[in-house]
Amino acid sequence: MKLSKMDNVKKMGKGFIKICESGIFVLLFVFAFNVHSEAQDVTIKVHISGVYDSKITLLPLVGANALKPLVEKTGIKNGGISIITVPKDRLPGAFVLRFDYKEKESSTPYPSEKYIFINNQNLELWVHPKAISTPDSTYFQKDEKENNLFVFFSTENAKRKQQIGLLQNFLMAYDKPQSNFYSNGIQEYETRRVEYNQWVTSQMNQHKDAFISSTFAFQYVQPIDWKGKEADRMNSLMAHYFDNMDFKDPLLVKTAELKEWMDKYVNFYGAMSTTIALRDSLFTLAGKRSIEKAKSGHPLVYGWVVDYFYKGYEGFNIPSGIKMLEPYLQDPRCLTSKRLEIEKRLQGIESIRPGIVAPDFLTTDKAGKAVQFLNYKMDSPYKLVLFWSADCQHCKELMEKLYPTYQQIGGKEKMEVFALSLDFTDVEIKAWEDAKSKLVGWKHSRPKEGINSPEANAYYVLATPVMILVDSKTNKIVALPDSAEQLEEAIKKIK
Repeated sequence: MKLSKMDNVKKMGKGFIKICESGIFVLLFVFAFNVHSEAQDVTIKVHISGVYDSKITLLPLVGANALKPLVEKTGIKNGGISIITVPKDRLPGAFVLRFDYKEKESSTPYPSEKYIFINNQNLELWVHPKAISTPDSTYFQKDEKENNLFVFFSTENAKRKQQIGLLQNFLMAYDKPQSNFYSNGIQEYETRRVEYNQWVTSQMNQHKDAFISSTFAFQYVQPIDWKGKEADRMNSLMAHYFDNMDFKDPLLVKTAELKEWMDKYVNFYGAMSTTIALRDSLFTLAGKRSIEKAKSGHPLVYGWVVDYFYKGYEGFNIPSGIKMLEPYLQDPRCLTSKRLEIEKRLQGIESIRPGIVAPDFLTTDKAGKAVQFLNYKMDSPYKLVLFWSADCQHCKELMEKLYPTYQQIGGKEKMEVFALSLDFTDVEIKAWEDAKSKLVGWKHSRPKEGINSPEANAYYVLATPVMILVDSKTNKIVALPDSAEQLEEAIKKIK
């Protein structure tokens, strides 16, 4: 999927202008960013051993540039030391330290990775890249706080949670739910669950100054209605999913676990889906319930949850979900980073829909002369406007099915395809040149400004691929198919 490359400053600018108009800009600006006000740059002193040399790369796990190199150091020899400076604006946070090491000078580099947490403490790390997971070979200084606490909590948590897991498996599989034995099992499970949750809370309170303590809340165990049917158990889990979560903690958005935790909640709804329509309805409901829970929390967390569901609705093309987000854009406490994209998508939902005349753009006729799309003369009953990118994996998957479908339904006799490439970089353009040569019969063009071009803006395109089926006589949109199968079904229905 190729996403819109809107300027981050512009995104923030428009959102904050709205906040300013409501009279509380200064308050929210301070509220949102006081998390970082006392932060300072942190250094990591890395000692390399056991290999010929190594490249070291630091990658953040969360944020706009997640999994993109933040710092790179090359040629660190065996016994050598490298100092990595982590900018304060990325702290606190979860990171990956990647080591591409050579055993010998002639060896091919081999990767190893270590997941680490960085808060406000300078770190010293001794690393044997070949034994990255062995505590005797790879370890932090003795007074290191975050990562040593993570190891302690993870070890103790696994012991305590194991017994709850055993009881849960028993209750799930036991075939006599009406027996006293089963009732005793439920009582024991609930006792242990409450005790475990109390322990998690105590750990959070004891280590509240540590960034890693913000991840402990994801370990809480929700109550289950064991005497109900499977659907009752699922509904019980969903109803209590947010019980122990402190949405007022702004550091939640800095954790990698928040997304995984939210994915799990959404998957409960996905498991109940039997049709695409039901899936869309359930995912929209999941978003509504989640955002309503988060809106009383910190504005950053509130905005993160809105962003999370927007990205999901955009990826699955769920207009009902995106429309559900609209009221939250009017709430100045919602610090979403996707405000402009959501607003543009909402405009597109209203403007680009069946029954509306398709937006015009400049193309060429059969003789190669410039002509407006709406004036293009053709014998085919349909025009298909396709925004795509040869460098987009979703587009590649679509093309594998779309081009054969195009041929099967009659090619140009049935439909003229206007394929507008949004490829922009030299690498992308080269891929487009290669790909379009295999898509014979289509009208290929490449707007110079890519996804920010007038053509893409006219159709409110934020990501590729996008298809718009147009009646060639009336120039009205007849369908907005998401796949080759939907395109074929749309044409059959129109008959």
